[in-house]
Amino acid sequence: MTRTYVAALLIVCAACAPPRDAIVVRDGMLVLENQSAREWRNVRVTINDHFSGGVRSLRPGGLMNAPLRDFQTGFGQKFDRGRMSVKKVRVSATDSAGEAVALAWGK
Repeated sequence: MTRTYVAALLIVCAACAPPRDAIVVRDGMLVLENQSAREWRNVRVTINDHFSGGVRSLRPGGLMNAPLRDFQTGFGQKFDRGRMSVKKVRVSATDSAGEAVALAWGK
């Protein structure tokens, strides 16, 4: 009977856990997770309004792991983690149904 209670408690705790963030910035990396049930296409990530990057597609549950140094301005200036900090991140894409996807992190 004790096993039943423990299993039930684990299920309840897992259901109550806070959802993961779709955008995580840590240790010089940006991680973007597609938490939807649809593929995202033409994924564009913009850091601090100036530095951008992205991927062609991101499958449901898929991750985009990108070093911050890979993001750059339209003039080719790369993000310099030693001199800059990430204040905000904006993500735009189109899902497989043609709907716009927009995510934001930070201020």
